[in-house]
Amino acid sequence: MSENGAGGIARESDSEFPIVIAAMPATTAQRKTALGVVIFLSVVAVVIAPFAHIQAARVDSFVPVLQSVLCVADLITASLLFTQYAIQPHPSLLVLSCGYLFSGSFAFLQTLAFPGAYAPAGLIGDGHNSAAWFFVLWHSTYLAAVLAYALSKDADWKFAPTRGSAKTKAAFTIILSFVLMAGLTWCVTQATEYLPELYRESVTLQTRLAIQVNLMLCALAGTALAALLFRQRTILDLWLMVTLLAWIPNFLLAAVVSAVRFSIGWYAARCFSLVASCMLLGVLLTEMTFLYSRLANALTLQRRERGNRLMSVEAATAAMAHELRTPLAAIALNASAALSQLRAEPPVLADLENILDDIETTSHRVGAVISAIRALSTKTLVDQRKMMRVEDVARQVLRLVQHDLQINEISVATDLEDDLPPVLADPTQLQQVVLNLVKNAIEAMNQIAPEERFLRLAARRAANSTVLLSVQDSGTGIFLEDRDRIFDPFFTTKPAGMGLGLAICRTVLENHSGKLRLANSDSRGSTFEITLPAGG
Repeated sequence: MSENGAGGIARESDSEFPIVIAAMPATTAQRKTALGVVIFLSVVAVVIAPFAHIQAARVDSFVPVLQSVLCVADLITASLLFTQYAIQPHPSLLVLSCGYLFSGSFAFLQTLAFPGAYAPAGLIGDGHNSAAWFFVLWHSTYLAAVLAYALSKDADWKFAPTRGSAKTKAAFTIILSFVLMAGLTWCVTQATEYLPELYRESVTLQTRLAIQVNLMLCALAGTALAALLFRQRTILDLWLMVTLLAWIPNFLLAAVVSAVRFSIGWYAARCFSLVASCMLLGVLLTEMTFLYSRLANALTLQRRERGNRLMSVEAATAAMAHELRTPLAAIALNASAALSQLRAEPPVLADLENILDDIETTSHRVGAVISAIRALSTKTLVDQRKMMRVEDVARQVLRLVQHDLQINEISVATDLEDDLPPVLADPTQLQQVVLNLVKNAIEAMNQIAPEERFLRLAARRAANSTVLLSVQDSGTGIFLEDRDRIFDPFFTTKPAGMGLGLAICRTVLENHSGKLRLANSDSRGSTFEITLPAGG
C-alpha cells in the first residue's frame, strides 16, 4: 500500500467529494435493493393483470385523496432537487427538478378537473375531456424531463455558477415553468373543443386515441429508461429507473388490459402512480439523512484530529523550546570558543579539552531532555488507555470512511472475529492509526480500475497472546527500494505528503507495546499488520 496519489475517481473536479446524491455512485447494496423493488412491483403487476378488466365500485374520493398525496410528494421532491441544484449547479438537475414540478402541479390540476372528485363535472374543464388531457400533460412533461436529464447529465458544461447565480437561475426556471403550465392549463380547460376526445361522455371509457396515447407514453418511458440504463452511475440515476419501471404498468394496464375507469386495473394503475411518485422522495430523504450523519461524523473527526494535532504540536514545541534553548546556546558558545582558539596564531590548545568536555556533557543533557519530553507524552497516553476491542475500532473506522469508499467504488470485506480478547489502548490513538492505514489504502487504489479495487480488514488471534489486525488493499504496491524506508520520518512517496503518518503510527503502537509492519507488498497490493498484546 503506497502513500502516493490523492483525489477521487470522479470525472469532474467538483465531484471528487460529492455531497449530493446526483453525484454519488450507486453501491452494490443499493442496486440489490432497487432490483428487489422492481421484482416486487413486477410480481404485483402480473398478479393483478388477469383481474384488471373487472369493474369495481366507483369511489369518488379515491382520486382526490391519492393524487393529493402524490402531488405533495412530487412537489417536495422538486424542492429537494432544486436544493441539490443550488449546491451543485448542473442544468440536467434543473431540468429534472422542473419535471417533478410539472408532475406535482398537473396531478393537482387533474384532480380539480376529474369528474366526481370535488364536483360531479369537476371544478375546472369540460367535465370529461380535460382531466384526461391533464393526465397526458402530467406524464409527458415528467417523462420528457427525465429523458432530457438522462441525455444531458454527462455533458461537459464549462461553467461553475456561484451560489447566488444558481438560485437566480432556479427562480427564473420556476417562474417560466408556471407560466408554461398556465398556458397549457388554459388550452385543456378553455379550448377543449379544439382537442380530440380521450374519454367519451360516459367519462369511464377511453377512446382509441387515448389507448394510443398511453402506448406513446409507455414508449417515452421506455426511451428514458434505456437512456438512463446506458448512462446510469449515480444513486439518482438508479432510482429514477425504478420510478420509470413503476410508471410503465400505469400505461400498459390502461392501454392493453383495461381501458375503463374504476376497474381493478385502473385502481391498480393509480396505486402504481403513487408508489412511483413517492419512490425518489423516500430515497432523497434517506440518503440525505445518511449523508448528514456521515458529514457530521467526518466533521467531528476532523475537529478532533485538528485539536489533538494543535495541542500536541504546541505542547511539544513549547516544552522543547523551553528546555533545549539553554543547553543548545551553551553548545554554540563553547563551539565558538573552541573555533576561536583553533584559529589563533599559534592555536591555543590549553582549554580545548575542557571546552569539548562541556560540549559533550551538554549534548547528553539535550538528549535527556528529549527523552523526558517523550516519556511525558507516553505517560499521557497510558493515562488515557482502557480495555477495548480491536474489531470495534475497525468497524468504526469503516463507518467513518464509508463515503470515501463509496465515491471511490471500493469493495470492502471484513473478517473480524467476535471473540477476540480485549487490548489496553487509547481508543483515539488506535482509531487514528487504523484510519491512517485505511486512507493510505484508498489512495493506493486510485490508479487501478474501479472493478479491481478491494479493501479487506481482518482481525484474529496471533501467537504469544497478541491480537492481529490487518489492512489489505489491491493497489499498485510499494516499490522494492522503498519498503525499508516507509516508516522513516519525513520519507514519503506522496507529492504533497510530509512523511510522518506511518512513522507516527509505528511510534503510537510501540508506546502501546505493539508493532506495525508491512506484511506483504507486490503489484497486486499491500498488507499492513498491527499487533497488540491481549489484555494489556
